[in-house]
Amino acid sequence: MESKGKYYISTAIAYTSGKPHIGNTYEIVLADAIARFKRLQGYDVYFQTGTDEHGEKIELKAKEKGIEPKQFVDEVSTEIKRIWDIMNTSYDKFVRTTDTNHEKVVQHIFKIMYEQGDIYKSEYKGLYCTPCESFWTESQLVDGKCPDCGRNVETKSEEAYFFKLSKYQKRLEDYIESHPDFIQPVARKNEMLNNFIKPGLQDLCVSRTSFKWGIPVDFDSKHVVYVWLDALTNYITNIGYDVDNESEEFKTKWPADLHLIGKDIIRFHTIYWPCFLMSLGLEMPKQVFGHPWLIMADGKMSKSKGNVVYADDLVEEFGVDAVRYYFLHEIPFASDGVFTKDLLIERINGDLVNILGNLINRTVSMNFKYFDGVIENPNIEEELDKDLKNNVLSLKSKVENRMNELKVGEAIEEIFEVLRKCNKYIDETMPWSLAKDEDKKDRLKTVLYNLLESIRICAVLLQPFMPETSEKIFKQLNTSISDYDSINEFGALEQGKTLNEPTHLFDRIDTK
Repeated sequence: MESKGKYYISTAIAYTSGKPHIGNTYEIVLADAIARFKRLQGYDVYFQTGTDEHGEKIELKAKEKGIEPKQFVDEVSTEIKRIWDIMNTSYDKFVRTTDTNHEKVVQHIFKIMYEQGDIYKSEYKGLYCTPCESFWTESQLVDGKCPDCGRNVETKSEEAYFFKLSKYQKRLEDYIESHPDFIQPVARKNEMLNNFIKPGLQDLCVSRTSFKWGIPVDFDSKHVVYVWLDALTNYITNIGYDVDNESEEFKTKWPADLHLIGKDIIRFHTIYWPCFLMSLGLEMPKQVFGHPWLIMADGKMSKSKGNVVYADDLVEEFGVDAVRYYFLHEIPFASDGVFTKDLLIERINGDLVNILGNLINRTVSMNFKYFDGVIENPNIEEELDKDLKNNVLSLKSKVENRMNELKVGEAIEEIFEVLRKCNKYIDETMPWSLAKDEDKKDRLKTVLYNLLESIRICAVLLQPFMPETSEKIFKQLNTSISDYDSINEFGALEQGKTLNEPTHLFDRIDTK
C-alpha cells in the first residue's frame, strides 16, 4: 500500500499529580483508535503522548510524601505509562517535560520570545487556584470559587514574566473564523470566540518565583517557566524543533494534524498555543478536538466522592478489548458519556457476546460440523446474498466517513449494524435446514463462505478499536489477509484452507 502521507496526532500530556482514572484513560484510547485507523488506511502516523511534570501542585505533593519532586514524577509517570500500555495503545513516543532536551528548548523559546518583545517582566496580582495552577479575575469566579474545580482561591502577588497574548488577538480571531474546522466540535469554537477571545485577551503569566519545581528561566534564575509555555510546547520540542534550527524530522512532522484534548483545556490549546506559534512564526495545528468527558452516574469523578474508577482494575475484571469497546462506543462525539459497571456488563453481554461472539462461533462451528472446517465457495447465489454483500461492501466508506468526522462511536456502530445483518442472514438462510438436503450442499457452502468473508471484512475494520479481538478472529478464520485494500471487493478469503477450532471471544457475565 502506498503511503498517503504523514499524520501527526497527539493527546494532551497527563498531569503527574496522581494515578489517571478512566476519564483520563479514555483520551489515550480514543487517540489510539484514530491513530490505528489512519495507519490501516496507509498514513505514516506519528502518535505522541506523555506526561506534564512541573508546577507548584507537584512540589507540594512531593513534600507531603517526603520525597523530591523528581522522584515523585518518576513514579507517577511510570504508572501512567503502565496504564497506557495495559490499554494496548500504539503511541510512537511517550514524552516527559522533565526530559533534558525539552527543558533546553523551552528555555530557548522563552529567551527568543523575550528578545523579540513578546515576553516582558511585570508584577502579578490575582486570585490563584493552586490545584488548577490558574489565576482568575473576580468576574470569572463562580460563587467566589475557582470556576474549574470549585475550590477556594487565594490572592497572590509576585514578580512575573508575561506573554503578550493581546498582541495576537486580532490575528487569532481572524484565523479561527477563516478556518472553520480548526476547533471541533463547533460549540467549543463558538465558546472560545464569544466568551474568551472577543471580550479581549489579557496578557498571560508565563513565569513564577514562589516555587522552584519548574524549568529555570536561564537569564533570570529566580524565575521558573510557568505551566502552559512548558506544557504546550511539548508538541514541537519532541519532534526536533529548536528556535534556530528546524530539523528534517520537524519539517516532515509539523504541523500536527490533530491535537486531541479534554474539553476543559480547550482554551489553552486554541488561544495560548496558537499565539505562541504565531510568536515563533510556525504553522498552526490543523485541528484541535476538545472531546467530552467520561463521567460517573453521580457526576464528575473525584476522590472526595469516592467514585473514582481505574482502567487497570476494569481490564483485570473484563479484559482490555471489552473496556476499549465501552470507552469508544459509548462516549458521544460532543456530549459527556456516563460510565456505570452495569452498562459495561450490558454492552459485553449484548454486543460482544450476543452479536459478535455468537456470530463467529455459530459460523465457524457450522463449517466444522458440515465440512470439517474447509472453506469453499461454489457461488450458488440467491437474492438474499446480494443484500448482504452490498451491506458489507458499503461498510468501508461508511466507517471512513465517520472517522473523518472523529465520530468514533458511530464508526463502531456501523460495523455492529453489519454484524447484526449477518446474524439475520443466518436466520433467513437456515443452514441447518440446507444441511438436511444433499442437493443443497453447494448452496450451504456458499452461505457459510458469505458469512466467513463478511466476518473477515468486519474484523479488518474492527482492528483500530479492538485489536486483540480482530487478531483472534483472523486466527479462527486461518487468514492473514487483514489489510485495508483487501476489503474493496468481496471474496478475498482463501478457499481450500481449513478454519481453526472455534473459541469463545467473550464470556457472558452473570449480572448477579
